[in-house]
Amino acid sequence: MSAVGLDIRHFGHDDLADVRQTVIDLHAAASGPDRDDFSKRFPWFVDHWGENPGFACVIAYENDVAVGFAYGAPAAEGREWWRESLDTVPEKSRTLSYSELAVHPKMRKRGLAYALSRALLDDRDEDLVVLLVDVEHPRVQALYEDWGFRKVGERRPFPDSPRYAVMLAHLPLR
Repeated sequence: MSAVGLDIRHFGHDDLADVRQTVIDLHAAASGPDRDDFSKRFPWFVDHWGENPGFACVIAYENDVAVGFAYGAPAAEGREWWRESLDTVPEKSRTLSYSELAVHPKMRKRGLAYALSRALLDDRDEDLVVLLVDVEHPRVQALYEDWGFRKVGERRPFPDSPRYAVMLAHLPLR
């Protein structure tokens, strides 16, 4: 798939060994040198999500150099991030947990985040997609709202993690 003049490639659970370091390196570049202790544990998260048989990852390449990625995996029923925020469970509630999106700083403001998100989310079988956005980043939250997500609550998944807005959207995205 080509978007924004780039080559976006799809990977799954069986490809994790081949793309793991690329994803880790891109995340470090996107996070910058002032990463906090929580973000330094990112390799654990890659392994955690990657061990899910439904793991899906897209990586954008410019001239065979990786410049951005997005990944997620189907949520375990009953453990969806939105569940504690909604009083009523949606009738159709199979959920993709959209775990991570990162774009290399030199590639920002070119529509790559949207292209990666669409490449990851289009043609999914799930009914919903959920993601977390640091509440200290309201512009990122607004961006996801423009794409069709709505904030349904807040959560702190780990004692040392930031507080996140829980964002939910129906699939397919509008």
